[in-house]
Amino acid sequence: MTDKISFELDGRQVEAGPGESIWQVAKRMGTEIPHLCYSPEPGYRADGNCRACMVEIEGERVLAASCQRKPAIGMKVKTATERAEKARKMVIELLVADQPARATSHDPDSKFWHWADRVEVSESRFPAAPRWIGDASHPAMRVNLDACIQCGLCLRGCREVQVNDVIGMAYRNHDAKIVFDFDDPMGESTCVACGECVQACPTGALMPAALLDEHQTRVVYADKKVDSLCPFCGVGCQVTYQVKDEQIIYAEGRDGPANQNRLCVKGRFGFDYIHHPHRLTKPLIRLPNAKKDANDQVDPANPFTHFREASWDEALDVAAQGLVKIRDEKGVRALAGFGSAKGSNEEAYLFQKLVRTGFGSNNVDHCTRLCHASSVAALMEGLNSGAVSAPFSAALEAEVIIVIGANPTINHPVAATFIKNAAKNGAKLIIMDPRRQTLSRHAYKHLAFKPGSDVAMLNAMLNTIITEGLTDEQYVAGYTEGFEELKARIVDFTPEKMAPICGIPAETLREVARLYAKAKSSIIFWGMGISQHIHGTDNSRCLIALALVTGQIGRPGTGLHPLRGQNNVQGASDAGLIPMFLPDYQPVGRTDLREPFEHLWHKSLDPERGLTVVEIMNAIHAGEITGMYIEGENPAMSDPDLQHARAAFAKLDHLVVQDLFVTETAFHADVILPASAFAEKLGTFTNTDRRVQIARPVVAPPGDARQDLWIIQEIAKRMGLDWSYPGPAEVFDEMASLMPSLANITWERVEREGAVTYPVDSADAPGNEIIFTTGFPTESGRGRIVPANVVPPDELPDDEYPMVLSTGRLLEHWHTGSMTRRANVLDTLEPEAVAFLSPKDLRRLNLWPGDFIKLETRRGAIEIKARSDRDVPENMVFMPFCYAEAAANLLTNPALDPFGKIPEFKFCAVKVTRAEAREAAE
Repeated sequence: MTDKISFELDGRQVEAGPGESIWQVAKRMGTEIPHLCYSPEPGYRADGNCRACMVEIEGERVLAASCQRKPAIGMKVKTATERAEKARKMVIELLVADQPARATSHDPDSKFWHWADRVEVSESRFPAAPRWIGDASHPAMRVNLDACIQCGLCLRGCREVQVNDVIGMAYRNHDAKIVFDFDDPMGESTCVACGECVQACPTGALMPAALLDEHQTRVVYADKKVDSLCPFCGVGCQVTYQVKDEQIIYAEGRDGPANQNRLCVKGRFGFDYIHHPHRLTKPLIRLPNAKKDANDQVDPANPFTHFREASWDEALDVAAQGLVKIRDEKGVRALAGFGSAKGSNEEAYLFQKLVRTGFGSNNVDHCTRLCHASSVAALMEGLNSGAVSAPFSAALEAEVIIVIGANPTINHPVAATFIKNAAKNGAKLIIMDPRRQTLSRHAYKHLAFKPGSDVAMLNAMLNTIITEGLTDEQYVAGYTEGFEELKARIVDFTPEKMAPICGIPAETLREVARLYAKAKSSIIFWGMGISQHIHGTDNSRCLIALALVTGQIGRPGTGLHPLRGQNNVQGASDAGLIPMFLPDYQPVGRTDLREPFEHLWHKSLDPERGLTVVEIMNAIHAGEITGMYIEGENPAMSDPDLQHARAAFAKLDHLVVQDLFVTETAFHADVILPASAFAEKLGTFTNTDRRVQIARPVVAPPGDARQDLWIIQEIAKRMGLDWSYPGPAEVFDEMASLMPSLANITWERVEREGAVTYPVDSADAPGNEIIFTTGFPTESGRGRIVPANVVPPDELPDDEYPMVLSTGRLLEHWHTGSMTRRANVLDTLEPEAVAFLSPKDLRRLNLWPGDFIKLETRRGAIEIKARSDRDVPENMVFMPFCYAEAAANLLTNPALDPFGKIPEFKFCAVKVTRAEAREAAE
């Protein structure tokens, strides 16, 4: 029996697949039918309200909307009869009547005018309706309701695809119109600027402001379009960039496997940082009289103070000679390098190879140390793999979804849309976080546990699952080890005992545990709220244990997914930017694993693990490390206890920084090398789903800026290494020969397919999105369950510092802000540093939103504006870490998780007072 439906289309027999509409079959067969209210992109349902796609069906009295009508066996459909074509032409003519004249229309090359041309309608006989007034209140988008045909695509995109629920239809009859919230101006509404409505609009009623001329009235058309990727978070959205005169003017989503045409505000409107006037275009060398001081700050008006321009030869010579001098005089461990999770896989691989073969040690690390190091430590310990077990789109197949210690609508907005889609489709969403968030309103339960009490809450769930017999006994027996130890240890962690510690009622803990264990498919997503604690590894161990004891892993809709923060943190980790691992997480201490690298690299490698990010800072203060090479990272903003970190950089004998701008880190450099931005390079990147994707150059680097791959090689040559890689393809080939995870993935295949998910079973097989289906890559083939004890945060509130400080990101800004603070739309939307407090705390402290407050911890103090936020619990301050003028990490605690060596960014004691002097000055 077949699911195919045979019917006749324009006189020929065709077959429709399950759920296909007449329009979809016609499109597949090469017949184009006009359509305005229908978008074939994934996630959009057909509405059939514009009637531009009408077709004639034999035996039926009325025409049918082909976008909605499903074929039936024996049906005879005609798309080009005189009746159907006249009806479609009349629809277009009626709509033309209410449009601005094409010569003065907002987008004369829109989808609407395309179809008007196709049906040969340029004017209308019918009177025009009153024009709506335009809305230019939003910095990224323009609202031109005089061009709106009320097709509903923007509404469906906002409500059903992105699930933001901002756009609606209001009023009646001829007054009916699209509105934002309660008919607010777009710029004053709750719009998060994802731009889905702009991408969907067929007429120019909603348009990106960047595509309009200087008068904001007419469209500026691109010279070329280039397919590439988004440079921001780990979701890995595929993007098409529009370019005019070597300037990116717009970004729109592509139908990539990770984003299915969707983007967020950063991906769609955050592209112009590469054109910022402070972009580095020449190598810089520090002036002889420009002394380093940890207290000095970058001058925002003139960041190039203290430096002079130099030729590439001079700058590279000075950079490399300084590193060689330290290596030869003080030893190989006197040097260290920080690579970048924003660069390509090939750049990460070459950078760690340079440190290991040119510097001579394993003192190489990158930002994973500051985000998911503890998650990776627990995953490697338990599963011998640091990768996610299923993509975030697996949420669509889950019955229960747990999101813990993560705020996906802020940090991974496109991934969050799939979670929201799943919740709308009936999945039970459980949010576990001290702060509430946008996802909370879609949740079945929000567990607002006490900060730092993750293990108590999760152990209570494990206690319930084990004592109530909700484990998957067959799975536990066949695929795990360590269960009996967990069973014995978990006895003391009853929900009644843990409830006072975590602040969640015992019955709620039991209910959530039962939901997770009993569901046919449950999946866990987590973020840095889990990992950035001194007990971050224990937090992750608990999540792994939950999945293993219930068998909720290795099947569709199940799994463990630590959401990756930067666009290539997965790939950079895979490629070896980790001090204790060679590429593919192969321990540096294993002789058998080092030998293939030593053979191919023609160098003996250091068998001792290197130092991590924070350990390197301590080693600088101890005088053990005196030289560094930092590529594309900004630890003078991202490290905890920044004064300590900045003092370390000021103390270095020699610091080389390779970046796009004079960042807070580059400000302390002896040599600054102008690098290539994401949109200027060719290379592969690996997203949070383990998808290896290719990024293509969209524009050329400005001035004399160079490709990072070239710069790293030039430093290597000057340090005595005989390297000659013509391009990233040759580097990828070398990586693939040493990394089992890249087996059956070639550069040519990634170029051809655009995205390949590892692991891949054969050269012609698709990648495996779900892994651990038949066991784990451990020696025994079993997943190891590791119990965890309740450990308090390193620094608890007291009488002097009575509140808790937690840090994180804003939707509009990313990481340390070195890119997004230089993107016009993003910085316009969130231009100033703020700290978020609950309304009750503001009242208690006699403060108002907008007042300047002073935040003090045992490490420092900053002054910043207060913002009221009902999602923040009492006795907590939440602060983004992207603002250099009020750097959150001047306050944070550098105490480390003993396993992952990650700092405790998410918890430290803080005192809040009114900033009297600042307010007086204002």
